[in-house]
Amino acid sequence: MPDFPLTLTTPPDAAGQRLDQYLATYLSEINRSEVNQSEVSRARVQQLIAKGEVLVNDAAAKASLRLRGDERITVAGPPAAPPLRAMAEEIALDIVYEDDDLAIVNKPAGMMVHAGAGATDDARNRGTLVNALLHHFAKLSGVGGALRPGIVHRLDRATSGLMVVAKNDDAHRKLAKQFSARQVHKTYLALVHGWPKQERGTIQSAISRHSQRRTRMTTKGFGGREAMTHYSVLRKIDSPYGKFALVEVKIETGRTHQIRVHMSSLGHPVVGDALYGAPGELRSQSNQRRAAGMPATLGLERNFLHSAALELMHPRTGDLLKFSRALPTELVELLALLENARQEGPRRGSDGERAIIGENQL
Repeated sequence: MPDFPLTLTTPPDAAGQRLDQYLATYLSEINRSEVNQSEVSRARVQQLIAKGEVLVNDAAAKASLRLRGDERITVAGPPAAPPLRAMAEEIALDIVYEDDDLAIVNKPAGMMVHAGAGATDDARNRGTLVNALLHHFAKLSGVGGALRPGIVHRLDRATSGLMVVAKNDDAHRKLAKQFSARQVHKTYLALVHGWPKQERGTIQSAISRHSQRRTRMTTKGFGGREAMTHYSVLRKIDSPYGKFALVEVKIETGRTHQIRVHMSSLGHPVVGDALYGAPGELRSQSNQRRAAGMPATLGLERNFLHSAALELMHPRTGDLLKFSRALPTELVELLALLENARQEGPRRGSDGERAIIGENQL
């Protein structure tokens, strides 16, 4: 790889190409020919452009810039991203349970489980659950590697709730075996758009990565992995902002975005989940009158999806362990707003709903 900064002149046949597309191809060819390494991703090029490390004719440019040919492009930084790493950070954790072998934590929405793609190095490496775990616990299992110490399973960044963490390698292997054998029982609460036709049901649709939108999963692709989701409707809400259903969801498999993909496949995306078809905000409908003081729109800066209960066997003793955490405040508040939005007022939840959501939160 040549020294950086690197300056190049675009050829005539580059005309019409996007800047990020052209650079990803150009830098990949250099990478392969000179050091026999892998391709440079378009996402990495976009990071360089966003950080101002790419200039076109000595001026900042957007990734979407259409080239004309004969531009002078200067690339200040190397195309290889700095390595991801886990680092101890003093971040508050809701620790539900802890012993010598494992810990149960209640992850907040907005926190990545471990380092991943981000616009800056800090976004990729900092503020993760793993970093918080490294600060709070003296020792974690190393089975998952240096980037994911203690991590047996994951929750999406925008999802909150219970996770089990392994403190040693033996506990990690035994817990992973339970997950593989479908002996770990996970219960989620989700608010979805619309009312499912059935009060309860099972979704058995294989899940694969979307062929064009690589950040998405789909039930319509080929060669997907088996996935099974059970749902039951706890409450139906008919509000000025639309119809919603609070559902209890239990999964037998742990595929990427499983609940979000499966509920969306029924036409009932999770509230807040714009990736799978939910609107960015909840707008009031003209045919229903809002209660006094209610806004025209409601927003939620996360998905309305919460890992509410977790049941597993202790990896050392074999004892059955059961844990639960009620909905976080922001989700309770949104439910209350939807219930109070109608002029006739809210409906009180049933005993079953109060048991799983929280006695004082309905």
